[in-house]
Amino acid sequence: MRPLALFPLLLLAAPAMAADITCDGPFAADSSEARLIETYGRENVVTGDVPGPEGSTVLATTVFPNDPTKTMEFGWWDEEKHERLAYVTVPPGDTAPGGLKKGLTVKEVEALNGGPFQLYGFFWDYGGSASFEGGKLGDLPGGCVVSARFATGDYPADLNVDAISGDQQISSSEPLLEKVDARIDTVTVGYPDFSATED
Repeated sequence: MRPLALFPLLLLAAPAMAADITCDGPFAADSSEARLIETYGRENVVTGDVPGPEGSTVLATTVFPNDPTKTMEFGWWDEEKHERLAYVTVPPGDTAPGGLKKGLTVKEVEALNGGPFQLYGFFWDYGGSASFEGGKLGDLPGGCVVSARFATGDYPADLNVDAISGDQQISSSEPLLEKVDARIDTVTVGYPDFSATED
């Protein structure tokens, strides 16, 4: 399984107010549907099937589902009990751990990471998805993991983009990424399934 398959395709979201998300409280590894209800109110928390990668559906808890300016999606490692946070989508107005947020360029993310990182080529189901290993964004306090999905902007129709297309990993240092104005479109915060390594 690809490392990025951990995170279902992200949904666009926006917060009530711009804020910094940290790896604790409702966003901690031991979070749960119950904690979300306590934090955001039962009327703002709904659990059910949501769209996943490659046409699939996954079970998730959505906070503020009727307000696209606030919506966040929480996925669980324990889908029966709705607990042990697998991932949460970060609203575009918020800043994720490490400083990631919607709209950052590849070069800006390299600066946050302290060096280049890897991302998948564009124009397919996992297009533009990036994770961070070996840099500052791969070693965050609280044990959480951040990932981002980049989208291309406007670029000349005759520009050959084969080098950044399809199911391949590319370096953020690839010059074409700047030419297509690649910027973060969505961000997630997640955790490994620690129970999978327990006896």
